[in-house]
Amino acid sequence: MTRKEFYAVVMARFREAMPAPETELHYGSPFQLLVAVMLSAQCTDKRVNMVTPALFEAYPTAEAMASATAEDIFRYVKSVSYPNSKSAHLAAMARMLVEEMGGVVPSDVEQLQRLPGVGRKTANVVVAVEFGQPAMPVDTHVFRVANRIGLTQNSRTPLQTEQELVKHIPPEMLPDAHHWLILHGRYVCQARKPKCGGCCIADICKRKGVKDAV
Repeated sequence: MTRKEFYAVVMARFREAMPAPETELHYGSPFQLLVAVMLSAQCTDKRVNMVTPALFEAYPTAEAMASATAEDIFRYVKSVSYPNSKSAHLAAMARMLVEEMGGVVPSDVEQLQRLPGVGRKTANVVVAVEFGQPAMPVDTHVFRVANRIGLTQNSRTPLQTEQELVKHIPPEMLPDAHHWLILHGRYVCQARKPKCGGCCIADICKRKGVKDAV
């Protein structure tokens, strides 16, 4: 099986198993998605979804959050990972978004990365999920799964993984592929104990010993 064929089979099987993948974060606007993704760094979506209802009720828009201090925001997000730094980043992000971007979340990765606390992964999530752009955000699940199943070969950084996946996955498929890899990593190809018995690509997975698949 060639590398191109391997990618095609993996994507086809993921599509069959998960025909309508979507983010598990709860949000009601591009701004709220941006906030939720920032909070989700090194934190579970489940935990983020527990804190955002009250946070969004208090600060539903960039304009509302721009008037808050980091201490104000901390009260709502103190149960997520790294709450002090995330509170500071959210406050600064909202102010910059209002002062320099008219309160409108940009659909451009480079512009998004100008915002405090917004790295490449967060920016890619926003443009892929909210704007349907051909981006491949790489979190711990995507990084691990892509290497484990054989989509990437010895990628050492998230950027290397992103570049390899973007090279081989059709642009129109990238937003869904991002979700497929995340969901596969969360519920099937888990870090410590992957559930290979229920895996849709078990017969061609590199981890299963099919070393010539790529």
